[in-house]
Amino acid sequence: MSGWSRIVAHADMDAFYASVEQLDRPELRGRPVLVGPRSGRGVVLTASYEARPFEVGSAMPMAQALKRCPHAEVVPPRFERYTEVSAAIMDVFCDFSPRVEPLSLDEAFIDMTGAQHIFGPPQDMGHAIKSAIFEATGGLTISVGIAETKHVAKVASAANKPNGLTVIAPGTARAWLAPQPVNRLWGVGPKTETRLRALGYHMIDDIACADPDQLSEDLGQSGRHLWDLSRARDPRHVETRRTARSMGSERTLSVDVSDPIQIRHYLQRSADRLARRLRSKGRSAGGVRVRLKTTDFQLLSRQCVLPAPTDTAADLHRYACSILDRFDHPGPYRLVGMAVFDLHEANQPVQMGLLANERKRALEVVLDSVCEKFGTTSLQRARDLDSGTVQATTPDLDFIDNAPDTDG
Repeated sequence: MSGWSRIVAHADMDAFYASVEQLDRPELRGRPVLVGPRSGRGVVLTASYEARPFEVGSAMPMAQALKRCPHAEVVPPRFERYTEVSAAIMDVFCDFSPRVEPLSLDEAFIDMTGAQHIFGPPQDMGHAIKSAIFEATGGLTISVGIAETKHVAKVASAANKPNGLTVIAPGTARAWLAPQPVNRLWGVGPKTETRLRALGYHMIDDIACADPDQLSEDLGQSGRHLWDLSRARDPRHVETRRTARSMGSERTLSVDVSDPIQIRHYLQRSADRLARRLRSKGRSAGGVRVRLKTTDFQLLSRQCVLPAPTDTAADLHRYACSILDRFDHPGPYRLVGMAVFDLHEANQPVQMGLLANERKRALEVVLDSVCEKFGTTSLQRARDLDSGTVQATTPDLDFIDNAPDTDG
């Protein structure tokens, strides 16, 4: 295999949300685009490459982004559309290999080991992936990194964005990583980066040359892991079957809330959404988690295990509300969210709820079919009609449950 022990590609779409908007709306092409809500409470989800020279990026408050780039076009997110395009992208990846590990709507690892006789050397593989994505999406670009390990491939895909292709040949990975800043290490976020720099680690080579025991003392369990990554050591394989351990639905609000009645109202919306997603995936949940974010961005979480798995919004909402008394912070809150965990497949032998709940479930299944045919906003509770305080919700990432099963 010409010296390659493994061939791992990491493919990452370029400014995905913004690129989809520019694809669907030709008048936005070549213009700076910010995807996110236009409000003082909103944040930028994605900035197009035309906006990035103004130092605008994801997670930046929209008000700050517009100060830096006042002529940018603000576009509200369309997660259903992004999920639709994502499904086409994942189908393309699966055409190249049965071993695909999605990480989000717009990126995945692809194990191309042994595929040289089909697609040629790694450089040709990368070009083939890029061309197939461009054709399948009608013009979207993707950046690809190829290496012997997942970590190096992921770092490589970001090296020449947008529309880049970076191949790290066997035996060269550690030297290639050495001059990269520490925040390129997979798992190093802003807080860890600040801590690393305070300790004197600025480049990846600084970590590679450090004493691993000292790193463990400074950083805990992650110290040795970062040391291995900095030396291009990563034994993790591409996981072809990633089963979601949880599903979540969070809502950033335009107006802070502290009234328990209002909080229960938003939990009902999340319960409806999560129950619909559970049923569509043939799953039931064994636990419920409530997440509240305060106005000073403190994230609070409480959870409970259910007496029996469920996939109905009525049950999810009831148990979520029962957790609220366990929050000792008075609020107000800028975000209300719910997640379900301990997911069971429909064919697993678990004790389901009482038959009395079947009528509620039957009604919700009927509502599923209405939403599927006419859209998720086609049928709403009357009390939801005059409620305009939801600023943004998170996208569904549940497509990763449908990764192809390659056993046998």
